Amino acid sequence: MTMTIADWCVFIAGLIVPFIFTVYAKASKDFDNARPRDYMAALQGARQRAYWAVQNGYETYPLFVAAVLLAERAGAAQASVDILAAGFVACRLVYGLMYVLDKATLRSLVWVGSIGCVVTLFTMAM
Repeated sequence: MTMTIADWCVFIAGLIVPFIFTVYAKASKDFDNARPRDYMAALQGARQRAYWAVQNGYETYPLFVAAVLLAERAGAAQASVDILAAGFVACRLVYGLMYVLDKATLRSLVWVGSIGCVVTLFTMAM
């Protein structure tokens, strides 16, 4: 069995996207690997917002995974599942960037787009 584009998006959304923003949050000479939670709790500004973007990603990721798997299992059109999964990943990247840049309204609109992808995938599974 070959992984679909949507399957690759599950991988990217779960590992690559959080990795990008985590690296940005931790990329400082002050980072203390012996006490990373203390360091993260003391973050401010853009690095703090990057960390928050990662945390939000962890909150939305399980729904995304379930939606992709259910849509694929239900036999939804794979091309549509792939497009929605790629849309979710793109939204998550833009969401993180908007968070880092402190663009709250745009960030929220992009979040709605990402959740729209998830809801649409769930409806395709019905």
